[in-house]
Amino acid sequence: MSTAAPLVPAEVRNRLKALRLVPRRASGSHGIGQHASRSRGAGLEFAQYRAYEPGDELRQVDWKLYARSDRFFVRESERESPITVWLLLDASASMQQADRTRPQWSRLHAARSLAACVAELALAQGDRFGLAAIGGDGLQLLPAGQGLRQRDQLHLQLQRVQASGQWPEANTLRPLWERVAASDLVFAISDGFEPGFVELLERLSAARREVVFAQLLTAEERDFPFDAGYRFVDPETARELRGDGRALRQDYLRRFGEAQAQLQARLHAAGVVQATTYLDQPVDTVLQALYARRGAR
Repeated sequence: MSTAAPLVPAEVRNRLKALRLVPRRASGSHGIGQHASRSRGAGLEFAQYRAYEPGDELRQVDWKLYARSDRFFVRESERESPITVWLLLDASASMQQADRTRPQWSRLHAARSLAACVAELALAQGDRFGLAAIGGDGLQLLPAGQGLRQRDQLHLQLQRVQASGQWPEANTLRPLWERVAASDLVFAISDGFEPGFVELLERLSAARREVVFAQLLTAEERDFPFDAGYRFVDPETARELRGDGRALRQDYLRRFGEAQAQLQARLHAAGVVQATTYLDQPVDTVLQALYARRGAR
């Protein structure tokens, strides 16, 4: 029997109940879910009254209005339809990075758990969800689907994803464009260090896909707590930098902050919603930042 920790711990699952995926421009195309579409009918959000017509269900009649006007009116509502959520996961080698204080919790571990959290939100809303993991092994796709069985398949697929290699060639990603429709929501998870990943987010947004980017960084990248001689190694290129941590710290923090500001400005210009979280924070921190205020309707 497996003793692996659940992808969504119980305490996190409880906090997720207060959140909703609220897309800005993605819209559902069919079915009953929790996202407003342009069609009207017997949905959840009131839109207008109209005169009763033969064939209308009696439960739609506003009887209080009938008592005041002696006429039958039907409450017409905006239909709320499910969307398709694509979890876009960076599986290149840099996602292996972890903090020294918690070496068993890498960026990839956090990315798996975060992706599973987003799937929980989609499941609760009746949304479809699928997975696209991109790394040295190319593109791994789980077609979008709904329900508990889809969630179980997603969890299995996430556990199989390994972080390795560099970003693949552009033609490797062609099946992704065949799957992700213009009205879909893309929830991307990465450290943001791979230029190819950032370019993909820009292209998806330009092609009318709604893109939300959750950036995963280590606490050491944020704080640079090194105070002695160290050998720093790029996991994707194996390039090394040797130096004294104390002497490097001020320059590193300045340059890292500038790089982050440039990345955020670039994504903002492309219309990508972005939030950053760190490995020493609860896995749902970024979801609280993105959706807590927008969750109430």
